[in-house]
Amino acid sequence: MMAHLAPAFLALGVCIAILPLLRRESVFARSLMTGISIILMARYFYWRVTQSLPEAAMTADFLIGYPFMLVEATSLIGVAFSLLVLSRTIDRSADVTAAAAKLRERPPLIDVFICTYNEERPILERTIIGATGMTYGNYRVWVLDDGRRPWLKDLSEELGCRYLTRPDNHHAKAGNINHALQHVGLLEEQPQFIAILDADFVTKPEFLTRTMGAMSDDSVGVVQTPQHFINPDPIQTNLAASEVWPDEQRFFFDILMPAKDAWGVAFCCGTSSIIRYSSLIRIGGFPTDSVTEDYLLSLRLKEHGFRTVYLNERLTLGLAPEGLKEYITQRGRWCLGLMQILRGRSGPFSTRSRLSVIDRLSLLDAFLGWAAVYGIKIPGLIVPWLFLFFGIKAVHADLFELLEYFLPFYVWHGFTMAWISRGRALAIMTDVSQYIVAPAIIKAVITGLVRPKGHKFKVTAKGGDRNRRFVEWPLLRIYGTALAITLAAIAYAFLVHPRGENIAYGGLALAWSLYNCVVLALVCFVCIEQPRHRKAERFTRDETILIDDGSDSRLSRLADISITGARFVDEAPPSLGATINCHVYGRNITATVVRRTDDGFAVRFDDSVGTRVQAVRAFYAGEYVRSFRGVRATPVGKAVLMRMLG
Repeated sequence: MMAHLAPAFLALGVCIAILPLLRRESVFARSLMTGISIILMARYFYWRVTQSLPEAAMTADFLIGYPFMLVEATSLIGVAFSLLVLSRTIDRSADVTAAAAKLRERPPLIDVFICTYNEERPILERTIIGATGMTYGNYRVWVLDDGRRPWLKDLSEELGCRYLTRPDNHHAKAGNINHALQHVGLLEEQPQFIAILDADFVTKPEFLTRTMGAMSDDSVGVVQTPQHFINPDPIQTNLAASEVWPDEQRFFFDILMPAKDAWGVAFCCGTSSIIRYSSLIRIGGFPTDSVTEDYLLSLRLKEHGFRTVYLNERLTLGLAPEGLKEYITQRGRWCLGLMQILRGRSGPFSTRSRLSVIDRLSLLDAFLGWAAVYGIKIPGLIVPWLFLFFGIKAVHADLFELLEYFLPFYVWHGFTMAWISRGRALAIMTDVSQYIVAPAIIKAVITGLVRPKGHKFKVTAKGGDRNRRFVEWPLLRIYGTALAITLAAIAYAFLVHPRGENIAYGGLALAWSLYNCVVLALVCFVCIEQPRHRKAERFTRDETILIDDGSDSRLSRLADISITGARFVDEAPPSLGATINCHVYGRNITATVVRRTDDGFAVRFDDSVGTRVQAVRAFYAGEYVRSFRGVRATPVGKAVLMRMLG
């Protein structure tokens, strides 16, 4: 056995020895790690094709084994593409700082479009307040209301921005933006740039100044910034891991998008972006032949010589999907949109497209990231069942053979991804998030490729009542059944009906099934939605704040804060009902003492418009949302285990 494990131990030892010596920003270091990972993957797959396939004959082994190998091959090609992309990265912040300082005394006019359909008033109010409080010197804010709500028109006027609606919702978000483009194009003063915000994304004060710093080159058509979230996503919430595990989008925005930018294939993600108006008009506005109009926008601009660049700075804060259903809907829409792009005139094999080779390869990489990576998930559950129940050997190898060839790649690849991503890519957590959306993704892949036209834009719902525990029964039935079948298969093969060949081949099926059991159990826990009792997210703080109760000004320690209130540690708390002023990030916010605590008091911020404006701007200007610079596996495992046991 030790001889079979020797290559894996060697890979482990080399990783431990060299990774502390390498810089993540170095192209050489990243290429070294990803290149060796690809070599080990090729070594495994060569063994897989030459040594582990069943004989070519009309047997169940052959009929299952060869298709499974082809699915696995496609998945590994997708992994190889991803590793190639991750071999580079770029950070534009220093260049942006230098360029931002050179902005003209009267900066170019920017129109900020807030796109909305059915969001609640508190969500929209925060977004408008943030947008109207930016430090950039020359911009207009427009609320584009596809819900045609009179109260929103009144709110827009009250908060000092412009309101625009249209008679229909043709082409959904893209149509809404194009209608606004036509409107501003008829004004006496036309914008030079357009900023796009979803209804739930609040800008930091420096959003426009920083993004404009990346627009100094006339060839730049889009500057995209990352989407950060003020609330945990459903996986974080339902596994009680929000303090130790970042939201699922952090790998994409923090790691993958800077890598794509280094290759020149970054793309627009819609919200939190700024677009050159003249380039947008040149291509006829936002394209409407995909439900992911933002990605397609970058491709159409690229065909006319305009680049998309990525500025990896936290300049906006939005709401992650708060429920599992919304989370799945959003991912399914993204996948469907890419399939529509692949079938359209900007697809990788289109003769009408003027995209470069690297752009076409990037589209293939995105396709494999959806179709191949998710496509192998279901066979990965079924193949072990077929052996344990029926003795069908899709893989003709025992556990020790697999460990000799697969485990070195698995170890090296795992260390490489954890090193590049600072822990944001952990195998089990990645598998959990992929299984959650796998049924919707597989459906979107098939639907989008077979029937690319005629699909409606599905809005990701935000807000609503989240106070009750809720079970996502359709998904739980799928994966609960899969877990039960896996456990039954293990029991049948090793307890009810043991076969002699289990000694040789059963170890592989057993190890595979046990891993699947762990992942499936976690997926089932994610399907049980945990209640969220607060309407506003509250964040722990430890800082000194100046408070004034009218008769005395003194320092008090801020313990936690939300948009609606705060808690202080104070030895001499004000009386209940007292009105105080809190000096938060340079702003005075009026608040009322609503309760005493064991070590201080809690306040509710005044509900007047002026105070709400001050509170929102102070809150979003601060660094209240936790930033995960690195993620460690041990705390994540502990949190998940406590959730399962609790």
